[in-house]
Amino acid sequence: MPPVPSSSRLPDSEPTPGSDWAVELRRSHLIYGVGALSRLGELAGELGGGPVLLVTDHGLRAAGWVDEAASSLRDAGHTVTVFDDVHENPTESDVARGAQACRESDARLIVGLGGGSAMDCAKGINFIATQGGRMEDYWGFGKADKPMLPSIGVPCTAGTGSEAQSFALISRDEDHVKMACGDEKARFSRVLLDPQTVATAPQEVLAATALDAVSHAVESMVSTKSNPLSRVYSREAYRLLDRRFDEVAATGAEPSVEALGDMLVGAHLAGAAIEMSMLGAAHACANPLTAEFDVTHGAAVGLVLPSVVRYNAVASESEYAELTSVTPGGAGEALAVRLESMRREAGLPQSLEEVGVKAEQIEELAAAAAPQWTAEHNPRKVAAAELAGLYRSCLGAAAASG
Repeated sequence: MPPVPSSSRLPDSEPTPGSDWAVELRRSHLIYGVGALSRLGELAGELGGGPVLLVTDHGLRAAGWVDEAASSLRDAGHTVTVFDDVHENPTESDVARGAQACRESDARLIVGLGGGSAMDCAKGINFIATQGGRMEDYWGFGKADKPMLPSIGVPCTAGTGSEAQSFALISRDEDHVKMACGDEKARFSRVLLDPQTVATAPQEVLAATALDAVSHAVESMVSTKSNPLSRVYSREAYRLLDRRFDEVAATGAEPSVEALGDMLVGAHLAGAAIEMSMLGAAHACANPLTAEFDVTHGAAVGLVLPSVVRYNAVASESEYAELTSVTPGGAGEALAVRLESMRREAGLPQSLEEVGVKAEQIEELAAAAAPQWTAEHNPRKVAAAELAGLYRSCLGAAAASG
């Protein structure tokens, strides 16, 4: 007999997360260590070697990590082609250019080095270089019917957790809609976590990506697809991220390598939790802010997450209590206050007004948020009207009260 849903749940909520669940545990080879980037060439050899396409961005090249990665690969006998024409929120065009570089170099291995954008683009390139067609053809899961190239993910931000996931988030050229394109074969064959690679990120990048990682732990904890196993990952991710957030992401912080390492592992665990569960309304609200107002993803999700937590609290107090150690009845509010504190300490925008959103634009934003795939997994149901209310609560004190 399945468990009875909690009496704290309202009629507009979904069944208790985890009442019926199934998880497919996928094999993952994870390497962690200070200086572990030097092992990249060795790992490439384990996967068969041959020409390597190194997918990255200009910032990582300037920081010196591209040269270090390429040197490790070349020292191990691999030829390397660097594709660094990756933009934030990579588009179909970014992927198409990378796939062309992959084919022209006859690459037999792909390395994604950077933040979520570089790693998502690397996975997207793998789809198109091996399967053909366009990214839109793979929107959804399991649509790749041919083998894909082995790949290695090297995150250089403690943020998206893309290295732990089988999905690539690619923006459609025509309207910037984010397409989640997933396949088991697209997962990185190896994942290399080196906290030194995070140390060179600018403070504003550390702040936005850290809050994005926190949002993954929080939303995956209460998603309607969450389950006992995914919540283990969510809880440990939040514990690590919460403990180290101020040291790493606050304005003027000088993080230790140990703190950066905890954040990197926390972000990875949060990404793994997403892979086993899902996200919710905060990400549904964030995507239109990025597409229409060019708000960095981490800043966008940080703007709406406290309001979403307060909205969900009536359905998710027990889960929030597991994150905050606050007795149910006050856990949601305590978590929302902590999230606001993180946002403030990190110097990120505090209201939608700060990023240029006006009250008359709320309905349009809500209409764009409603069909986002993450919205359907929120623990309380959200349609355009509820999402508009969430946006209004983030406008600013004067607008919200009016």
